[in-house]
Amino acid sequence: MRRLYTLLFYVGLPAVLLRLYWRGFKAPEYRRRWQERLGFYNKESGQPVVWFHCVSVGEAEAAFPLIRLMQAEHPGQRFLVTTTTPTGSARVSDVLADRVEHVYLPYDVQLVLARFFEHFRPKMAVFMEKEIWPNLFAQCAERQIPLFVINARLSARSARAYLKIPALVKPALQCVTQIATQTEEDRLRFIEIGAVAERVTTLGNIKFDLAIDNSVIAAGQTLKQQSFTGRFVWIVASTHQGEEEQLLQVFAQLKQRIPQILLMIAPRHPERFQNVKKLCLDQGLRVVMRSENQPVAENVDVYIADSMGELKMLYAAADAAFVGGSLVPVGGHNVLEPALVGVPVLFGPQMFNFKEIAERILAEEAAVQCRNLDQIAETLSRIHADVGYRSKLTAKAKAFVLRNQGATRRIADLLSRRL
Repeated sequence: MRRLYTLLFYVGLPAVLLRLYWRGFKAPEYRRRWQERLGFYNKESGQPVVWFHCVSVGEAEAAFPLIRLMQAEHPGQRFLVTTTTPTGSARVSDVLADRVEHVYLPYDVQLVLARFFEHFRPKMAVFMEKEIWPNLFAQCAERQIPLFVINARLSARSARAYLKIPALVKPALQCVTQIATQTEEDRLRFIEIGAVAERVTTLGNIKFDLAIDNSVIAAGQTLKQQSFTGRFVWIVASTHQGEEEQLLQVFAQLKQRIPQILLMIAPRHPERFQNVKKLCLDQGLRVVMRSENQPVAENVDVYIADSMGELKMLYAAADAAFVGGSLVPVGGHNVLEPALVGVPVLFGPQMFNFKEIAERILAEEAAVQCRNLDQIAETLSRIHADVGYRSKLTAKAKAFVLRNQGATRRIADLLSRRL
């Protein structure tokens, strides 16, 4: 089965590269450093690396505390971080800078992988969440490189998909040294799709192990005081196509009840910044882009956060937060960041990628899940009018995050024992 997979990958590789080029029209970063995806590198190789792979921004943000901890405890090691997306790449470069090597993940075909492995000579491979690459995993096994899948999660939908290709997935999973899952439910699903039961353990979710500097909170509060004085700021964060249209409907309702409301939109992908601006302008709304550094006058309706790496600070400048990816079938995004910042958290019905966190934070009445647009409007109206309700939500949410921390330490111990 893996031979067929490899043949199809080779045959489809020109189409993959063309798609990369095509995506570059909207996001030019996709056209840059494409050679890395084929295993060609400009720099000379150094000593063997401890290799972490984080698909995009969310996985990278979760991995940063773990990588820093491993660097502090193993100062003689060289670390490599790979990503798949340009946004993830930019975040790694911004946060870890020259403290790690960084390239894009190579495509999952033998010739490309061989160049990658010979160049970096990883002594350990650590993959975030649920990445399964049959040829890459097989090469780790053949080269006797310990391979870990950490903070692993697997939704019921993904498990059903993997069960349709057992001849490909099961051999790949049997190359893994250890899988550290977020929940017991995840552990059982990985075993169901072919992982060796003795190699799967539940260590918790490292996304709880957030650390937000006081300077970030202070910067958000300063932005609020200097630019949003007297405004009720509603941030809609990590939004995807199809969500802004719906949330603008809610904004129109709220404008009647809360005349001083300001909508802050932080789209998930930078290539959509201008599209979101056009959408707002087409509806007759007055818009300021963060990158323009213009004053936010009283008659401004929408503030578009066309920047990367500032979301925590922007949460701190808001009075309420709606986390996107949850009104369309994306599966939601991280609700723990706004919870720890101290802003009331709302999200929509589509949270299958964060099912366990969503269920637990709702059980503690520390966030609000809104099933439709009217519920979003009603909840925001209550948050605006009822200071006690707002304070209760934020206090419970912050306590929920802090009480569930510790997975980073457990996973670091697991990796260190093999390193």
